[in-house]
Amino acid sequence: MITEIQLSRKLTSQLLHLAQISPDAEICGLVSSKNDVPIQCYPIENVAEHPQNQFLLDSKQQISAMKKMRENGEELFAIYHSHPTAPACPSTLDLESVTYPEALHFIISLNTKGILELRAFHISDKNANEIRVTLSLT
Repeated sequence: MITEIQLSRKLTSQLLHLAQISPDAEICGLVSSKNDVPIQCYPIENVAEHPQNQFLLDSKQQISAMKKMRENGEELFAIYHSHPTAPACPSTLDLESVTYPEALHFIISLNTKGILELRAFHISDKNANEIRVTLSLT
């Protein structure tokens, strides 16, 4: 199992920006990779009944994003979502609703005023193991 990943500044900035512009509802989407290097963000509408504290990927947009990944020779790397008012740790609901156990989970927190936090986890069997995130120079 991997213990550390590198994210580009561009991808990291994009994820943080998406969370910032939605301070009242969780954002969500997919991150693709080529050769195990995360490269592309695919924002997907959150269709959860209570988007302020949970997320549910719109199934049509998710299928479309997965198709586009395949066409581009990319693979699913991570599922991301934000926590507008909670820390960047998996909630009980996050732990229980994993549908792609092979994908990492990025959680972006807006919980601390003026600070954005992005953390990565491998979640399986309702357990989360944190993966260290570093910024690449590119």
